[in-house]
Amino acid sequence: MTTAPQPAAAPLPLPPHDVLAVFCGGDGRHGNPLGVVRDGRTCRGEEARRAVAARLGFSETVFVDDPERGIVDIHTPTVRLPFAGHPLVGAAWLLDLEVVNPPAGEVWARHDGEFTWIEARAEWAPPRTLRQYASAEEVEGLDVPPPGVGLYAWAWSDEAAGRVRARAFPGRGDGIEEDEATGAAALLLTARLGRALNITQGRGSQLLTAPGPDGLIELGGRVRPLSR
Repeated sequence: MTTAPQPAAAPLPLPPHDVLAVFCGGDGRHGNPLGVVRDGRTCRGEEARRAVAARLGFSETVFVDDPERGIVDIHTPTVRLPFAGHPLVGAAWLLDLEVVNPPAGEVWARHDGEFTWIEARAEWAPPRTLRQYASAEEVEGLDVPPPGVGLYAWAWSDEAAGRVRARAFPGRGDGIEEDEATGAAALLLTARLGRALNITQGRGSQLLTAPGPDGLIELGGRVRPLSR
């Protein structure tokens, strides 16, 4: 006797979460979307968290496991990250934290009204190819490369002023072809160039960086809520 196929189980409801735009431009637009699950107890385990990140469809989603101590867990749709810039800036802004603790280590945060800043180390950033181009126009005209090693394409738009035009291609093959704003790559570029940068990435997101003492780099940007 042939057994009739069973209907697929409906996906579990998404846990309560906030959606933010991190590293917005000066006009408040753009920024990289971020999902923040404030109560990590509602979604336990790496597999479950990756599934939530995949359903939300953002480059990263952050799960807050202890809001008092700032303990957070960052996931892309396919991998867990020990560090990522825009999730930490976003979580620090949303929860008004002075310290955020991803797996990579302790990250201090501060808020100056318009910008939220974190202090981090470039060596915490995932590997990425930094490729300089001759002009901002050349960067803007790039096609999305095939999946592979992540590419951060950049060019000076005003070298004397430290202004950079950039685009970021994660290359993970998880459906995120281009990141609107990438804090980890900004740290790597700042460490390579050894100077403060004002980076315009994607459609118009803005990231600010400044080298500090003992290998620390400040990374800052604007954050705004998108939904809840």
